[in-house]
Amino acid sequence: MALFGNAHSIDTGAAQQDYARLLGQGEQVHAAYLLIRDTILFTDRRLILVDKQGITGKKVEYHSVPYRSITHFAVETAGTFDLDAELKIWLSGSQTPIQKTFTKGVDIYEVQAILTQFVAR
Repeated sequence: MALFGNAHSIDTGAAQQDYARLLGQGEQVHAAYLLIRDTILFTDRRLILVDKQGITGKKVEYHSVPYRSITHFAVETAGTFDLDAELKIWLSGSQTPIQKTFTKGVDIYEVQAILTQFVAR
């Protein structure tokens, strides 16, 4: 369960600038979401998961997931008592999905539509 309920989308221009060092030449950020301390970037080439670690969050792990390696994904909508929505992404060669929790500040259907746009190419 996510804490504080502060998940929200990030301006793509700001994300493009903030994460420029991670992006390849000409790569464009199409959507970005802040989940407590972590960030998810949907670019025109891949999914980038930014995982801040430790108490201070100074240690950061960056996961680059080419869309072609995603075998399937699922969204679980928020319910009456469980206010968080989840995104699960399975990668080829892995039985355990990547899981990210979104609070009610993010439209999980929008996230699913963006992922569909890139995975279904």
